[in-house]
Amino acid sequence: MSKGELTRQRIIEEAAPIFNQRGYAGCSMQDVMEATGLEKGGIYRHFSNKEELAAEAFRYNMGRSVRFRMDAVVGVEGAVEKLRAYVRSWARTPSVIPGGCPMLNTAVDADDGNPLLRKLVTEAVQDWKGRIGRIVEEGIAAGEIREDVDPRKIANTLIATLEGALMITRLEGTKEAMRDAQATLESVISAIARE
Repeated sequence: MSKGELTRQRIIEEAAPIFNQRGYAGCSMQDVMEATGLEKGGIYRHFSNKEELAAEAFRYNMGRSVRFRMDAVVGVEGAVEKLRAYVRSWARTPSVIPGGCPMLNTAVDADDGNPLLRKLVTEAVQDWKGRIGRIVEEGIAAGEIREDVDPRKIANTLIATLEGALMITRLEGTKEAMRDAQATLESVISAIARE
């Protein structure tokens, strides 16, 4: 990487937690300047505007989050066990990104105000649904999961339950909701497994 590319990457890495914790509107360029030690011109040399930086920060946060989540299923044999490992990973570590799940935070933040971030979050949700759905499809093909199971419904159920539990966990300051979600999803996974 060139010096300019390294600086750009450093700006993204240092701005990413700020955007995730404070949201697009709540993160000022002054915050980014303080975090990076750069002047506004030094930041804008690498990004055309705040929105571009926020988009790159979201992509960076999502990349870290996805890698962490998918690492939980690496080496796990079988679709049912992969789903269980995925859910256990969430219960153990609800988020590896300061401020919580970047998808949930950005979805709420961008819902009414930022079309670019809303588009990126929508794509991230579709990607997530696709990853879970593929695990279910593999399980159906391998005879591990019942043929009447709809991969889309399982993906939506897992995502909605995990994200909802994460939100409650953060609000209440306890892991009770996450433990409840894990128990419920373990039951769902057991119910879709072929006997």
